[in-house]
Amino acid sequence: MRYSLADVLPSVAAALGMDVHNPLRLRPNRDVVVLLIDGLGAELLARHRDIAPTLSAHVITTLDAGFPATTAVSITSLALGAPCATHGIIGYSFAVPHAGRSRVFNALRWRFDSATGPDALAELPPEDVQRRTSRIQDLAAHGVDVHYVIPGYQRDSGLTRAAFRAAGTVHPAADLDQVRAGIRAVARRSGTGRRFAYAYFADLDVAGHLHGPESPEWLRVLADVDRAVADLLTDLPAECTLLVTGDHGMIHAGTVVDLDARPHLRRGVRAIAGEARVRHIYLEDEAARSDVLAAWTEELSTAATVVTREQAVDERWFGPTPPDPVVTARIGDVIAVAEHHAVLVCPAREPLESTMLGHHGARTADERLVPLIASR
Repeated sequence: MRYSLADVLPSVAAALGMDVHNPLRLRPNRDVVVLLIDGLGAELLARHRDIAPTLSAHVITTLDAGFPATTAVSITSLALGAPCATHGIIGYSFAVPHAGRSRVFNALRWRFDSATGPDALAELPPEDVQRRTSRIQDLAAHGVDVHYVIPGYQRDSGLTRAAFRAAGTVHPAADLDQVRAGIRAVARRSGTGRRFAYAYFADLDVAGHLHGPESPEWLRVLADVDRAVADLLTDLPAECTLLVTGDHGMIHAGTVVDLDARPHLRRGVRAIAGEARVRHIYLEDEAARSDVLAAWTEELSTAATVVTREQAVDERWFGPTPPDPVVTARIGDVIAVAEHHAVLVCPAREPLESTMLGHHGARTADERLVPLIASR
């Protein structure tokens, strides 16, 4: 049986004394810290054990991050202990109702239209976009002291509010030294009160996007992370369990399919969302479905798998439980999932994303599988 990223927080809750299922069989402890290394894929780590010997030696299992394998989805799945079919953050970007019409919404940046579009925080309150209770709220209600070791910009971000939904003590951490210091501050104390900390580090993902996964730049960051975790394993008291995982892996872009240069693919299409490895395609009219499906299937025959929303939902791509009508409506009428190392780019709306060397989101093992590393 393969566990998922959504199994981590329920197991943490059990380890911290809650009477809930403990799928990962974590041992009880006073404190638990979950450190999420953005872009830490299990397959990538396995290929570079020599660069990251500490991380590799402490892997206890491999987790499925779910689909789409992307940060906004995975962080929410981690925090809620549920896949995106349940929590509704179904991609890097997707369509939502707004002002009487449908509008593309970037869930990672909490902006309309694109990553640099208008701020959506006031008009799309995170607590309305994602309405379910997080496992961190459950911990807080159970008397666990909640802490966040995160970059300062994430403190009040839309995604943080949507996913975690619980107040806590914030330890601003913009680099690895500050991540280590924040985690130590949570764990180095006296007393028997329980603490939970969520910590986050972004630079591995950034290096992978800009220089490519497994590039010299990416490997340097991986080595830095390994040394930081080795220090923490030495420094943290026995009363603190450290868990390290990722939100997705990554592939190096190969075949580039420029969707903007194929205007015939826009016929009958109202909007294109998602990211370069997973595209949500929204129709102008239901009558266009068969033509759009046929056009995209033919054009992308060697680069992507193209399916209808109904097929993806029936095959449980977004999770084992069917999504409710609100979440279903966010999924593209047609979905194009890149295969092999192809990327489906939209340079006009996504200029930065379209030049990246590293990508993720699709269904390959390199993208979906993440390690779970544990101190105990």
